[in-house]
Amino acid sequence: MTGEPGSRQTRPGLVHSLIDRFGHLVREMSKFATVGGIAFLIDFALFNYMIGPQGVEQITAKTIATVIAATFAFLGNRFWTWRHRKRSHPAREYALFFFFNAVGLGIAVACLAISHYGLGSIWPSVFQTRLADNVASFVVGTGFGTLFRFWSYRRFVFVEAGTPPVAEANQDRRA
Repeated sequence: MTGEPGSRQTRPGLVHSLIDRFGHLVREMSKFATVGGIAFLIDFALFNYMIGPQGVEQITAKTIATVIAATFAFLGNRFWTWRHRKRSHPAREYALFFFFNAVGLGIAVACLAISHYGLGSIWPSVFQTRLADNVASFVVGTGFGTLFRFWSYRRFVFVEAGTPPVAEANQDRRA
């Protein structure tokens, strides 16, 4: 451990140094996964309710379910996952969050559309089933979308204190 005032306290050993270095990232990822897991359950339940008893078309149902789940995810991530981060204007955060969430939705909807309509036109008995729609949307689409969302939220929406906005950072590089 270093004893200098104001210096970061570190522990000897590889495991301790990894925890000291990446512990905050693991905690953020755990919280992000918890919020995302609950949002996933909301998305999953609403999607299946709408395409089942309500008879809503798959793409429409996926879009509605994702918007509702995303609203929950925004609140959970803003006020729990990244509550320690500097807050910018709420409208900016909300707009960026939903922009990046729309890209994540696009990823999930594209996976669903490729499966249901693309592959389903070739083999409808397999790819135009409720199971195939759920796998394409919630396993493949959500997997790729989640990786994109974590990176984009962390980088652009809930920024570290002292992290310059992207436009400022690009101007500094040109100088």
